[in-house]
Amino acid sequence: MILYIWVGIIFLAIVFEAITADLVSIWFIPSAIVSLVLYLLNVPEWIQVVVFIALSFVLLVTFKLFFGKKKRKKETRTNADAVIGQNAVVSERICNIEQTGAVKVMGKEWTARSSDDSTFEVGEVVTVTEIRGVKLICK
Repeated sequence: MILYIWVGIIFLAIVFEAITADLVSIWFIPSAIVSLVLYLLNVPEWIQVVVFIALSFVLLVTFKLFFGKKKRKKETRTNADAVIGQNAVVSERICNIEQTGAVKVMGKEWTARSSDDSTFEVGEVVTVTEIRGVKLICK
């Protein structure tokens, strides 16, 4: 009976891993294979179970520690968020009171406003601090 359990665990773990591809059950495969070999060597069932659980735990921790860190990637800003923190050149006077202003950043023209009600003249270099709607907020 235990033979079918080890074979079943191996089969189900392979199928589940193939479906998800997220390293959620990969550690059960070698653990079940080792337990299957122990079964074939007539080792008592309780030892097979203990080895399966212990090896699964060790592999789980090892995979999470080493491969979990590598899987996480540095966040790359895309689209509009990429302009935050960039320097921009004022192309139209920025004045919050008059509700005017535009900047050119990364080759594109954006409507702009000041973050602290300062006024910026054409040609000045400002830094984009945030985006509100379709306007860049600059300082």
